[in-house]
Amino acid sequence: MNAVSVEAEKSFDEARLLADARANTGLSDFGDDPFREPLGVLLRSLREEAPLNALGREMFRRRIGESLETRLKIQDWISRFPEILDEEIEAPIVVVGLMRTGTTMLHRILASDPRNHAAMWWETRFPAPDRDTNWREPDPRIAPAQAEVAAILAADPRQASIHPWDALAPDEEIMLLEHSFLSHVPEAFANLPSYRSWLDEQDWTPAYVYLRKLLQSLQWQKRQRGLVRERWVLKTPGHLGYIEPLFAVFPGARVIQTHRDPLETVPSAASMNHALWAIYSDEAGASEAGAQWQERLAWGTRRCMASRERHAEDRFADISFRDLMRDPVAEIERAYARFGIEMTAEAREAMTRWRTDHPRDKRPAHDYALADYGLTEEGIKAAFSEYRAKYINSSD
Repeated sequence: MNAVSVEAEKSFDEARLLADARANTGLSDFGDDPFREPLGVLLRSLREEAPLNALGREMFRRRIGESLETRLKIQDWISRFPEILDEEIEAPIVVVGLMRTGTTMLHRILASDPRNHAAMWWETRFPAPDRDTNWREPDPRIAPAQAEVAAILAADPRQASIHPWDALAPDEEIMLLEHSFLSHVPEAFANLPSYRSWLDEQDWTPAYVYLRKLLQSLQWQKRQRGLVRERWVLKTPGHLGYIEPLFAVFPGARVIQTHRDPLETVPSAASMNHALWAIYSDEAGASEAGAQWQERLAWGTRRCMASRERHAEDRFADISFRDLMRDPVAEIERAYARFGIEMTAEAREAMTRWRTDHPRDKRPAHDYALADYGLTEEGIKAAFSEYRAKYINSSD
């Protein structure tokens, strides 16, 4: 066994990680939500396949440890305050779409409506509060979240052009799904072929059940701080492939799907994920990242289209990237009308103000090319042929 595999064995030993989480928290009850099988598959892939450098091993070990500690802390809060599970998550608005289609901007404008709840980046990263949290004081989780965002941007300044990183802004709940270990987060950071393939065959209902529990916890926490709203707005491009468990667990959910030509989005997504691979691996192949993320996005798009055939169309609203950039508030008003939600004067004013305060041109341009990631125009068109025919070419 070489030195790297010895380090991987130490870093990703399941029994040791579980024991460390218990020791660090002083807690022992992980709850009855299933997570051990996906955790085991992920750890095996990290030990045996992932070409991680020392930073990558440390990052994954730390994040997995944090997820385990989060599960212990959340279960402890629920044990002490069982009314957390009485929190109702009714009819969330869920933004889905390919990466790089304006989902973040749309989500944050929706979150500016004072009737809507959203999870801030620091809440998605650290959803479990300390046991002695004082709800009347600034939350101690904010400072480490801000430090982590600063470290990400320092390690790879290109990230500023790819995503509007802000620990205090609404962000996607993909990091909440991460705690179930049924998540695409790990494959965004490293090449994990067996874990990636295994995920494709799994029923993700347990992940969405645990997501609901985390949202109940966050809603209860917000209530302690005096924040009470009508509904949640959620957002994760990964939901594209999981409309069925999303609707099963959140039966009142309504979906806004954003659309942009994959010729523009796929190479950008490949660039974003390869940039992360390159931080945590000494063997980060750009072409391999490009191929994996083209297929991941095409896979999710195909599954979303199939799901839409099985559900009433009034549960969905479509917004093109072009229309979203031109007049996002008007597009949101159209979606609200479809879902039976009134666009109040207060909501319109807040959304307009957010748009004025957050122009896209304040961020650096994100430069990339298909060839940099082994992608071709013909290959992308073939992978997304049905999607482009229905949502892109038909709108021209």
